[in-house]
Amino acid sequence: MEQVQVIGAGLAGCEAAWQLAQRGIPVALWEMKPRKKTPAHHSDLFGELVCSNSLRSDQLENAVGLLKEELRRLNSLILRCADAHRVAAGGALAVDRLGFSQAITDAVRSHPLIQVKEGEVTQLPQEGQVIVATGPLTSDALAQAIAQRYPASGYLHFYDAAAPLVTFESVDMDSAYFASRYDKGTPDYINCPLSQEEYLAFWQALTQAREAPVHGFEDKNVFEGCMPVEVMARRGEQTLCFGPLKPRGLPDPKTGKEPYAVVQLRRDNEAGTIYNLVGFQTHLTWPEQKRVFSMIPALKNAEFVRYGVMHRNTYLDSPRLLDRYYRVKAEPRICFAGQVTGVEGYVESTASGCLAAMEMARRIQGKAPADFPQETAIGALALYISNESVANFQPMNVNFGIMPPLGYRVKGKRNKNAELSRRALEALDAMDLA
Repeated sequence: MEQVQVIGAGLAGCEAAWQLAQRGIPVALWEMKPRKKTPAHHSDLFGELVCSNSLRSDQLENAVGLLKEELRRLNSLILRCADAHRVAAGGALAVDRLGFSQAITDAVRSHPLIQVKEGEVTQLPQEGQVIVATGPLTSDALAQAIAQRYPASGYLHFYDAAAPLVTFESVDMDSAYFASRYDKGTPDYINCPLSQEEYLAFWQALTQAREAPVHGFEDKNVFEGCMPVEVMARRGEQTLCFGPLKPRGLPDPKTGKEPYAVVQLRRDNEAGTIYNLVGFQTHLTWPEQKRVFSMIPALKNAEFVRYGVMHRNTYLDSPRLLDRYYRVKAEPRICFAGQVTGVEGYVESTASGCLAAMEMARRIQGKAPADFPQETAIGALALYISNESVANFQPMNVNFGIMPPLGYRVKGKRNKNAELSRRALEALDAMDLA
């Protein structure tokens, strides 16, 4: 059987390669690392997480929690590795990034039907089945080739940012405390409180701090879901207090009262030696990051093991280009998967790779499509990115709003979301995926 070409060994590409190989279909998986890396890459491993270690909520009352459960039931490699390398993070699924990526790499490289090919792909293959999963950091050469191949698709790009990391031992725990918001889950977050005076000084410094030069960057190009903290700060004095520095549900045990603002730190590795500044994606210069973020009392002596970085994210105008199987409508032998399709987030990228590969395998094997219904999270996401009525297409996280309503009343938002999840999992379990 002819090999399927999968381009890119991020989460979507590795998931796609795995799903195909598990169905007996040989795969050539192309990855430009280690020969070439983007500014956001730090290791040679597959499935590298470059923005945050968190795969977000793991609860079924949240749409991304539902999507993860669906992927588990579809025998996702990425979710298997994430569950095996999870670290404490309250109600969220967070992973030891190194262990997680190593597990993905080992599984892919050891599969007898997956051949890993190193080197940059600069052109779309002229024949055969292809899944392009080059992600938000698609190389310039391939991005240009795709734009030339599909000139009517409106190839787009936006900017994404990664948050800094600090060592646990450098955090002043006399000025911080462990807690999860409203005591949900386990108290895994370090909370760094600020008084009103401390917050206003920090906010003013943040709005005036010097940014790193990023070619073509403008605030209007920033995706709202991953906005640099300094861009958010410039939108108003109180904006951060309703965003990443929201103090609600995080009373300081020393006073019993909620602080004026709270910076949260999330564990970044299993050992708990490194923590991520939650919501602090940034493109400030590194000296400015050190100066401004050290104004947070608990981080006055913080050791930064990685500063925030800014990088370009590239995505397609998918409603004009792709169908519900992530296939190019005009050239169905070629599929796209991952954030390049406009699904936003690690879990969503994994889901797109999973669906694209499952449907490609069915076509190769002469089976009818397994149309995931809109009631499922994985189906709703695919139907959203292929919906031609979406005129101003923007990257989208999975959410219950893109699923059909229940048709009956359920009291309470959490109860309603739980019922939507129950309906989705029943629909998924009823599908014939053999």
